[in-house]
Amino acid sequence: MHDNHATLVLKYLGINTYKEPIIYMREDCHICKSEGFEAQARVRVTLKDRSIIATLNMIQTDLLRRNEAGLSNYAWELLSANEGDEVSVTHAKPLISLAYIRSKIYGNELKAEETRHIIEDILSGQLSDINIAMYIAASSGDRLSKKEVLDLTRAMVETGQRLSWPSELVVDKHCVGGLPGNRTTPIIVSIVAAYGLMIPKTSSRAITSPAGTADTMEVFAPVDLDIDLMKKVVEQENGCIVWGGSVALSPADDLLIRIERTADLDSEGQMVASVLSKKIAAGSTHIVIDIPIGATAKVRSIERAQLLKAFLESVAIEFGVRVKVIFTDGLQPVGRGIGPALEARDILSVLNCDKNAPINLRERALILAGQILEFSPKVEEGEGKRIATEILLSGKALAKFEAICKAQGGMREIPTAPFVYTVESHRSGKIVNINNRNISRVAKLVGAPKSKSAGVELLSPLHTIVEKLQPLYKIYAETRGELNYALDFLKEAPEIFQIEESE
Repeated sequence: MHDNHATLVLKYLGINTYKEPIIYMREDCHICKSEGFEAQARVRVTLKDRSIIATLNMIQTDLLRRNEAGLSNYAWELLSANEGDEVSVTHAKPLISLAYIRSKIYGNELKAEETRHIIEDILSGQLSDINIAMYIAASSGDRLSKKEVLDLTRAMVETGQRLSWPSELVVDKHCVGGLPGNRTTPIIVSIVAAYGLMIPKTSSRAITSPAGTADTMEVFAPVDLDIDLMKKVVEQENGCIVWGGSVALSPADDLLIRIERTADLDSEGQMVASVLSKKIAAGSTHIVIDIPIGATAKVRSIERAQLLKAFLESVAIEFGVRVKVIFTDGLQPVGRGIGPALEARDILSVLNCDKNAPINLRERALILAGQILEFSPKVEEGEGKRIATEILLSGKALAKFEAICKAQGGMREIPTAPFVYTVESHRSGKIVNINNRNISRVAKLVGAPKSKSAGVELLSPLHTIVEKLQPLYKIYAETRGELNYALDFLKEAPEIFQIEESE
């Protein structure tokens, strides 16, 4: 037990700061006075044998007593704290990783141990969001060498859990993102697992998009499985679709992505390390990577896609992993639904071989599944898509999907939103462009992904000839307030559909 003058008693406040460690202390508490702490100071918080660096936020009301402190949920988890525990709070010593970050800012190449030190300090909550943002900014705009990307990938893999599987061929797919509705994963996993290849798929939740694969899969079945349950599902069904966050693969990546998204910074090197660290940690040996290219997708030019492809392939080789990169059309959303339940409906229509299923979602899934099947020594090059199509048409993919859902604890009914609003065309003509970013924005404003049945349903794809007052898309909401919120945005926003009037 600490000397009472140097400790504070923890009170649980339940404040979610996502992945940022914060300590809350009264401005007039004895430690703040004696140590001369000010708001936003970086302090070391110690509980028994655990210690973190946290940002100090000051309380000026009676939310806390003078002898109490609160922690953000993330700091609470890092310290494995319980209410009533006593913590000591002291000045944080200067971090050597900050010197390495400054060195990177000035354009120096980091050594492997320096990169590792930075990643370890990010993971243990030692570096503040500003420090992490400094590192990301210093690494952006092609400032990471191939050696630094290798070192970063290795550090990210080694600081998390790493899975191993009872198969020499473990396949996976990844899409670099930026395309709403691109929910091919559940279809691909079902086809590939039905064929007999092992595909333990860990997927992300949305951070800035209307739905991640994990959000959409959660409409059907639980996705927050621990490693033991994940392994059981894969050994039983050859595949799974689970949330990567629940199995702690490359956890540093989640912390970096959070700041990257906020700062809206893209770095080829960090994207490569992000994608490959997650896949290598998941035990994958052969990976297909989908890069959609389009003006409002994440990768906007064929030149950038080529650069990313070369980077991914060369780094993967160093880890003994085979990567196959596929360029796809990123000009418009994939499928009709944008938002978890609407995307789930599209997935089920493709698996059911419904004649009205979205053709672009079906084709895209079959092409990518075919490329994965060609990793098998039993499948000749050029035969993959044909075999994938046969598996889909035979009903085996649907049966496998249902089996995976049941093994994960599902198969649930797809919910429907009570409030629907149809947006019509202001003129007759041809749809020549769809703004992916703004259509995603509408789906988010209306509540997706938290509101599972909220989102947007596209009724008129690119190059469609439309008449004036013809429906373009429907907006779905769980509350009238959320629907109005999205409609207010549409009044101000530039038109999502660019329609050129016919001559």
